[in-house]
Amino acid sequence: MTITKSLSLTLEKFLQLPETKPPSEYINGEIIQKPMPKTRHSRLQSKIISTVNQVTEVNKIAYAFPELRCTFGGRSIVPDIAIISWDNIVFNQYGEPVDDVIIAPDWTIEILSPEQSSNRVTGNILHCIKYGCKLGWLIDPDDRSILIFQPQKEPELKYGEDELIILKGIELSLTAEIVFDWLKMN
Repeated sequence: MTITKSLSLTLEKFLQLPETKPPSEYINGEIIQKPMPKTRHSRLQSKIISTVNQVTEVNKIAYAFPELRCTFGGRSIVPDIAIISWDNIVFNQYGEPVDDVIIAPDWTIEILSPEQSSNRVTGNILHCIKYGCKLGWLIDPDDRSILIFQPQKEPELKYGEDELIILKGIELSLTAEIVFDWLKMN
């Protein structure tokens, strides 16, 4: 993770910079480059996105986006997965989603990478919750746990057969074990 502190760089100036690969985030006046995803991260990300979108897109309930820049509350972050309720997706005149998302996702999911600071990632989830996000997951593949955040509630740590909390309106039944079983490719 690369951190660049710039007292003169505003959020507006940050948003004018070219995108980086992997993406950079703007948090409290710092530019922080996210780590490059590795295999387990990418596998979980793609399985969660496809599972959510299979049950939400056809009925226009929500849509799960990978690595979508969301700018709100003085930050510009790129959650691993940003799930936005259909009613909160802004479409252009062609029925296509507009490029700039200026709201918190309704459900944010972060998959912890070994070189990431869990506190920094948790801070992004808490920022989302503060600005209207209804649900946050912090997935830790190393200890097979999922920490769940909701507004006005204590975080809940889920393992094994523990039922996971899903965004209201999304008809899914998942446990931590189901999510981590997606890592197996046999």
